[in-house]
Amino acid sequence: MELFIDKMSESAAKDILSWRYDPPYDFYNNEQTPEAISEMLAESYFSVFDDNKKLVGFFCVGSSGQVPNEFYTYSQGLIDIGLGMRPEFTGQGKGTLFFTAVLSQIDKMFGKSSKRLTVAKFNDRAIRLYERSGFSREAEFVKGNTAFIVMIN
Repeated sequence: MELFIDKMSESAAKDILSWRYDPPYDFYNNEQTPEAISEMLAESYFSVFDDNKKLVGFFCVGSSGQVPNEFYTYSQGLIDIGLGMRPEFTGQGKGTLFFTAVLSQIDKMFGKSSKRLTVAKFNDRAIRLYERSGFSREAEFVKGNTAFIVMIN
């Protein structure tokens, strides 16, 4: 399967905001509000499609990839990444292809630079993928009832 990346469209944003994950990943469920759609249409969001033009995921860069909190300060000089895969594609071994495509696109956009991502600590599948891709744990913080890990490469 080959993946293609495009700027976020309104239809893709609405699709993504309607995705529903099973527990405990339901933490990543969103609501389809005008504000959420507007945020996803910002310059920093991108859609990822398969060769059948099916939306398989998305990613964002910059402050959109950060988790606002009172404990960890996001320093400058790193490219922050946020991402998500369509629920029916998760847990099937497709994460490596997806994440590799995202990292490759970010390198095309910004050149080879260090990247940072923030992931919920319970998300063991994603953490294993990120570690296999060369990311290491830099810090942890708690926001609300959720612990997060900040990882860099």
